[in-house]
Amino acid sequence: MPSYDRSDPTTWPPELDALIAAPDHHTLLFEDERVRVLDTVIRAGDRTPVHTHRWPAVFVVFSWSTFVRRDGDGTVMVDSREVPAMASPSTALPSDPIGPHSLENVGDSDIRIVSVELKG
Repeated sequence: MPSYDRSDPTTWPPELDALIAAPDHHTLLFEDERVRVLDTVIRAGDRTPVHTHRWPAVFVVFSWSTFVRRDGDGTVMVDSREVPAMASPSTALPSDPIGPHSLENVGDSDIRIVSVELKG
């Protein structure tokens, strides 16, 4: 994996953008100079390639499942099965930028989230 600063989105390789690195899981719904809206679907049992989300966002949750998020090196960052509050999240969730990671849906349901990314 190329060198980057996990805390600085400007250093994240552009080829790791969600639409480029994980196009089977992310679909562009809208984009202008202020916002980008992505439809994200991760089927039960599926795992995304390593990718990033460069901007803070609001996630609108349509369907949820348990998941494991790993960093770009494969180290587990979050296993939602170990976080009781993640069993039943709110319909809308804030998110900071997310550096290189993969997400594995380890549950029985699909994950579907529409993210409204706030540029600049």
